[in-house]
Amino acid sequence: MDETLEAQIKEEAEVSALFNAIKHESEAQVGAIMGPLMGENPEFREYGDEIPGIVAPVIERVNGMSHTERRERLGELAPGRLEELDEEEEDDDQVLPDLPNVDDYDGIRMRVAPNPNGPWHIGHARMAAVVGTYKELYDGSFVCRFDDTDPETKRPDLDAYDAILDAIEYLDFEPDEVLKASDRVETYYEHAQELIDEGGAYTCSCPGEEFSNLKNAGEPCPHRGKDTEQIHEEFERMVDGEYGEGEMVLRVKTDIEHKNPALRDFVAFRIIETPHPRAEAADYRCWPMLDFQSGIDDHLTGVTHIIRGIDLQDSAKRQQFVYDYFGWEYPEVIHWGHVQVDAYDVPMSTSTIKQLIDDGELDGWDDPRAPTIASLRRRGIRGQAVVDAMTGLGLSTSNVDLAMSTVYANNRELIDEETDRAFLVRDDERAVEKSVIDGPEAGHPAVHPNHEDRGSREIPVETGVLVELGDLPPVGERVWLKGYGCVRHTDDGFEYTGDDLDVTREEGVDIVHWVPSDDNVDVRLRTIDGDISGYAEPGILDYDPDDLLQFERVGFVRIDSLPTEETGLVAYFTHP
Repeated sequence: MDETLEAQIKEEAEVSALFNAIKHESEAQVGAIMGPLMGENPEFREYGDEIPGIVAPVIERVNGMSHTERRERLGELAPGRLEELDEEEEDDDQVLPDLPNVDDYDGIRMRVAPNPNGPWHIGHARMAAVVGTYKELYDGSFVCRFDDTDPETKRPDLDAYDAILDAIEYLDFEPDEVLKASDRVETYYEHAQELIDEGGAYTCSCPGEEFSNLKNAGEPCPHRGKDTEQIHEEFERMVDGEYGEGEMVLRVKTDIEHKNPALRDFVAFRIIETPHPRAEAADYRCWPMLDFQSGIDDHLTGVTHIIRGIDLQDSAKRQQFVYDYFGWEYPEVIHWGHVQVDAYDVPMSTSTIKQLIDDGELDGWDDPRAPTIASLRRRGIRGQAVVDAMTGLGLSTSNVDLAMSTVYANNRELIDEETDRAFLVRDDERAVEKSVIDGPEAGHPAVHPNHEDRGSREIPVETGVLVELGDLPPVGERVWLKGYGCVRHTDDGFEYTGDDLDVTREEGVDIVHWVPSDDNVDVRLRTIDGDISGYAEPGILDYDPDDLLQFERVGFVRIDSLPTEETGLVAYFTHP
């Protein structure tokens, strides 16, 4: 590595470290700045093994500065980044930052461009949540475009198209237009022909490794100088299926000496012999690469603002070459970091989830253990809770973490007041049966503690009660059965004492939930950590599938199915 490049790395690392430390008012970490550093400077990537050792002393120096010194130094090196931080502080009350240059457009139009290789995991919801929110903020529009032009490595799942649209609907948004890229192949062919006429594309039959060596050396491919007529003829033969995979590609002519080798004469079309799973597209063999297809579609559908991952910065630069040939204005681009979600053991990966389902490790995309939109929906989590959590992450270029506790808190605010209460005693060797001596025949806990007008539930106790083992006091001690009264644990069971509720406050008598020992309902509670068996009070049978309840001291649940001859009631755990 030469000294000039090393100095550039140190300066960029210092800017990133200063920005990170000031923003979070803490010490910068090597791991936190490596992603943005490499993403924003692709020319550094080939030195990935050396860079941590170069930037570590820089970060140590930044961490030794005071907050004021950091701000002064960032103002010297990158005043724009300091202004960005100040603007973020001013906009703390605004969930999302303003879109750039909105006054340059007659209306704001954005896009959600999913690859339909499977239903959405939770991370996918971020794009729809943010784009849909911007649509509402600016009274704009958005298109849902399925980027499904890779029938092999990113093979579309035919069920995923509708599943993704269902996920967008669940988030309470509606696309103004829905497109499938695989329906638009002829449009891409037409633009390829125009690009050839503009001198912006050529056919290339170089083996992949041979072209890679030429590209990395900054040397032109020998096919770069073909005349237009020959290029048209060979591209037509590609379209007609006369070449096999790898025999011919169409490349966009860029700067063969560009400082970023990834931008040098990139592929626009290639041959894929695997038929597309959609019958309407099964005959095509010449398929556009995503950067070409997406760039053409963004222009033709009037997209004004694009949000994409920080790792896709090269895509905008590739597409800019195509836009320059056609004389088009490129949309505004916002790059953001990836989102990671806690609480799940299953990775947030479409291919991994699909494999676990195929292997029988998961029951399906809506298995509560799967970090998917379908799972959240089946658990009874409102789409608005997800949207609020996702927009709350902002548009940082750094990777961000979504705490599911945030989603749960949002959802609790949405459902708590309308959700009735019920008792569930978990089994798993924790349920203890006790008779009740000399007490009332039934308990009458409130349907909802904040709404007396909803009345109370009636839970019989003639045959005794079940309580959880952890709630059982020592013999001789008292416990308050919620909605029933105070009982003392004796050798024979629970003896009703008739004490006033004040004993729970003044004498520390615990309040516990319970169910009848006989007249109860078997429940299978499906949770993110696996299934739990238990027994619910009989009134739960008055509810229907999709109804939400709160099992007191356990959590919110969604009723999935009522009991049958073979199974008990099935409920999905929503959250605490």
